[in-house]
Amino acid sequence: MFDKKAIRNKMARGTGILALTAVFALTCVLPAQVPVPRRPGALEEDEVKMPNGKSQRDEIAKADYKKNLEESRELVRLSESLRDEIEKNDRYIMSLTAIKKAEQIEKIAKRIRGRMRRY
Repeated sequence: MFDKKAIRNKMARGTGILALTAVFALTCVLPAQVPVPRRPGALEEDEVKMPNGKSQRDEIAKADYKKNLEESRELVRLSESLRDEIEKNDRYIMSLTAIKKAEQIEKIAKRIRGRMRRY
C-alpha cells in the first residue's frame, strides 16, 4: 500500500519548506529596527529642559540615585532582620514573617535593578 516512512518524509520536507518561506517573507516584509544615528552635538540640542533651566535627564538621574540609596538602606535593614529571624528558628521551621521579608527584599531589589537598567 502506502509507504508510511515516505509519506512522513514528504510531509516533513513540505513543513520545512513552508517554515523557511514564512521566515523569508517575514524578514522581507517587516522592517528592521535600526537605531537612528545622531550627530555628535545633537544630544545637547535635543535635551529637554525644565522650567528652571536644568536638564530633565539630570534631574531624573538625581532622583533615581536618591531612591536607590534609600532603598538599598532598606534592603540592608530587611536582610539583617531576615537573618535574625532565620537564626532564631529551627532548621525545619520557617515563620511567615521571614517569608514576607524575603518577598519584600526581592521586590525592592527588582525596583532598584529596574532603575539602574535605564542608563
